[in-house]
Amino acid sequence: MFGRDLLVSIAIVLLFGGYLFAISGVWPPMVAVESGSMEPNLERTDLVFVMDTDRFQPEGTVADTGVVVARDGARTGYGQFGNPGDVIVFEPDGNGDRTPIIHRAMFWVEEGERWVDRANDRFLGGADSCAAVAGCPAPHDGFITKGDDNRAYDQVGAGRVSQPVRPAWVIGTAELRLPGAGWVRLQFG
Repeated sequence: MFGRDLLVSIAIVLLFGGYLFAISGVWPPMVAVESGSMEPNLERTDLVFVMDTDRFQPEGTVADTGVVVARDGARTGYGQFGNPGDVIVFEPDGNGDRTPIIHRAMFWVEEGERWVDRANDRFLGGADSCAAVAGCPAPHDGFITKGDDNRAYDQVGAGRVSQPVRPAWVIGTAELRLPGAGWVRLQFG
């Protein structure tokens, strides 16, 4: 009896996981938030459902990336998790061995662009020119990103997280938050 119940439970979990994968298009379809960089909109231990950027694209995505940046979201009224624009999950510097980051796509830059000139000065970590930022001019097209609770863009300062995020580095967009449900994943992952 116990063996049968165990097999049924495993089958249900596998079916549910397969269903989520079929909808989201990414594996794993849910990620646990590991830091407080997105507070108060996403908190440490939240479990977040992630959707491939090719699925169910909203209006106003940048360069066919499937992502709406905060600047465009503010203009159109589109937002996720309390602020304009999409929250993306990405591999920092395209390195699949590093822990993925979940931050907001603030704006899009093109290769060679001196993007610091149009960035919000409050998030430049004290930099006052393109020459003071390692990723400026932009080495390639990509997103400038920032955690909602962070003081600077991910692309500036000593704590630089990543170069501008190429679309190929984006795993997906964050769509739904389950508060506290990622606690188990963080304890055993």
